[in-house]
Amino acid sequence: MRRARDFFRRLPVSGKVGAVVVALVVVAALLSLLWTPHDPVQVSPAERLTGPSLSHLLGTDRFGRDVFSQILSGSRITLFVGVVAVGISTLVGTPLGIWAGMRRGWVEALVMRGSDLLLAFPALLLAIVAGAVFGASTVTAMTAIGVAGIPAFARVARSGTLQVMTHDYIAAARDAGRPDPEIARRHVLPNIVGMLIVQASVAFALAVLAEAALSFLGLGTPPPEPSWGRMLQSAQASLGSAPQLALWPGLAIAVTVLGFNLLGDGVRDVLDPKERRR
Repeated sequence: MRRARDFFRRLPVSGKVGAVVVALVVVAALLSLLWTPHDPVQVSPAERLTGPSLSHLLGTDRFGRDVFSQILSGSRITLFVGVVAVGISTLVGTPLGIWAGMRRGWVEALVMRGSDLLLAFPALLLAIVAGAVFGASTVTAMTAIGVAGIPAFARVARSGTLQVMTHDYIAAARDAGRPDPEIARRHVLPNIVGMLIVQASVAFALAVLAEAALSFLGLGTPPPEPSWGRMLQSAQASLGSAPQLALWPGLAIAVTVLGFNLLGDGVRDVLDPKERRR
């Protein structure tokens, strides 16, 4: 706990703002597991398109569902998709990048050319293809987003590994007969974990945007589970009479993405002071 407080104090102001925003999103997601003001999927035609009130803090949508409850529940889906997608990218891309950086030669060429090939297929395109084959779902969306993020982690891990491999202690470990997996675990990974954390925060922000876009297109979280992207899609029918229905989920997406980006920039500044902006 003390280390966390010390790290928070070292963050620049923008990084602290990002950390607070991310913490609020996490709290909202955890809160939605235990309590929401109303059932986010309960339809109430008698209360459709009502404005903000004590009963409905952000009003109701065209089906009479409480918007605030949907925002809270949507944060849970957003974090879940982000965690799983970033986890897939990290667990696959990091070992590939370390392997490429340590072995060089044909291994490096194979990993990098494979990354280049995968970069040619954006997350949205992968999700469309996967949705056509396996059906649109949250699992399909987060898997496609995770696979699309593998090249970024592989490149970051390779770049960091190349820097670590130039140090004398790596040569000493190899002269002592240490196998490559042990060198990667004991020497390479601990020295590049800061770079991976920064990349994870950026990838999380991109995953939030990608999930919202996929849900907006009908390729993400299926109804009736609340999703910020599908709330935007549903709000199109009421833009003229109730524009606030698009405002709240759009604001939630924008603030969440901004929070993760600010946090990533702050963490980068703390872990690599030479990268601080002037």
